[in-house]
Amino acid sequence: MFGLLKLSYHNQFNSAFQDVQTLNHAKRLWLESLAGFSPEQMVAGAKRAIKQSEYLPTIHKMLQFCAEGEHGLPDPRAAYREACNAPSPKANNKWSHPAVYHAGRASDWFFLANNPESSAYPVFASHYKKICEKLMAGESLPAPQQVQLEHQPAKPLSKAENAKKLAELRAQFKI
Repeated sequence: MFGLLKLSYHNQFNSAFQDVQTLNHAKRLWLESLAGFSPEQMVAGAKRAIKQSEYLPTIHKMLQFCAEGEHGLPDPRAAYREACNAPSPKANNKWSHPAVYHAGRASDWFFLANNPESSAYPVFASHYKKICEKLMAGESLPAPQQVQLEHQPAKPLSKAENAKKLAELRAQFKI
């Protein structure tokens, strides 16, 4: 991981880790901070950082990149936009990750749709952050339960049944 970061952020890397002692301290700190991830996940996070950031990532940012690699989680702003733009029924949408759906549901779809971003985004981001933290702690999320139409289509009425139903409705509404 450090090799990838050094090659990609050469000047910034050398400026941040000027000597071997500083580099070794940094490696220990990063290893402790990223201990929840496998070496493959750390490398995937470093590659994601290289693709998405023009600056050498901090440990905090690297945790996010590693988590995205593991769980496929979009960043909070992208998740918010996805939740707000999803058509109804929400459970039937093709979500980038179930966490986006669950954060939207926890935030209340009506609230998200009827409030400005300045008040809706912080609520969504708070729910999304809690859900992401649970995921990173090893919990799993169920996929949204999709709304399905009835399994057996209804049998059409015969002409006689249709006429009878129409007569009942006319009598009911006095037409």
